[in-house]
Amino acid sequence: MNVAGRLPLLFLGMLALVAGVLAGLARLAVTVPVSAAAQAGSHGALMIAAFLGTVISLERAVALASNPRATAGRKLWPYLAPLCAGLGGFALLSGAPLWTALALFIIAGVLLTAGSALIVRQQPALYTATLALGALSWLIGNLAWAGSGTIVVAIPWWMAFLVLTIAGERLELARFLPTPVAAKRAFAVIVAAMLAGMGVAFWREELGLPLFAAALIALSLWLLRYDIARHTVRQTGLTRYIAVCLLAGYAWLAIGGLLGAAGAFSPDDPLRDAALHAVFLGFVFSMIFGHAPIIFPAVAKIQMPYHPAFYLQLVLLHGSLAARVVGDLGDLTALSQGAAIANSIALLVFVVTIVVSALRGRSGRAATAAGKALRRSIP
Repeated sequence: MNVAGRLPLLFLGMLALVAGVLAGLARLAVTVPVSAAAQAGSHGALMIAAFLGTVISLERAVALASNPRATAGRKLWPYLAPLCAGLGGFALLSGAPLWTALALFIIAGVLLTAGSALIVRQQPALYTATLALGALSWLIGNLAWAGSGTIVVAIPWWMAFLVLTIAGERLELARFLPTPVAAKRAFAVIVAAMLAGMGVAFWREELGLPLFAAALIALSLWLLRYDIARHTVRQTGLTRYIAVCLLAGYAWLAIGGLLGAAGAFSPDDPLRDAALHAVFLGFVFSMIFGHAPIIFPAVAKIQMPYHPAFYLQLVLLHGSLAARVVGDLGDLTALSQGAAIANSIALLVFVVTIVVSALRGRSGRAATAAGKALRRSIP
């Protein structure tokens, strides 16, 4: 699929992101448009299943299609996953029957899992298996939502989907470092503990969720110890910016795990907001901020020149999230609301940064092309 075919998929994902952010603000009693407030109950589905499901499965589809040995059909079918995820979000926003969105998300999960399994078959490795387990977790979460009728049951599986996807991608880069065999085995044990915790939580939530949280803590420590970001943070420019995003995200993963181990992942815990957003905002979006200058050029074929202004979105994200967690811990509703609004501003700045950077890259490429043409015209 060419770039023109991918852009509508990105648009569907960004639409879900904007709607999901506004729906999240509505959950905190912040005044938003009526249409957005009506989606308050779909906040998690819009942010994870629709937005992140679309973006991640689109990235995976591009990777599968880039295989030179793939036939024309094999290059196209992986794009059905982001299409279904994006349409699932659109179904939620358009007021279609819930089963329509659920069916689309489940199909997207099946397709992403199938594509990930194909990658494992082509390239058996711990990191490809981890990515496949992440995709399978998304599918299980979608099925759990459909079977139970509540998103709450799906949240740990969706969290595992994102955490395992990111961890698998980082493990792939760890191949360039002399990672001990014992460390790789420890990674596998951590992943197994994470999956076991989620499985147990179906029957004994009070046992399964703390085990899942403990695995998140262990994974954050593993990443802080073995990720290549420990070394690249000493460099400059974009390389250092990405490393800062990664290391900050690992810290938030540990914080979310600690809160979860204390019981905050339970649906009725007063610190649930802090625990979930420590992972979904602090960890996941820090990874997105860091990887966007690499992923967007690969998916949309646009250049994103680095600029120190990239740090603005990062400071806004982590500063506002820290204030939100403090507000939740201290039961300071006004602080939590204000911090949530600042979270949204950080995401808005991120979107603006992508657009501005892409425009800078386009103008720079045009200037380079014009310069080459001028040189060719000189006898």
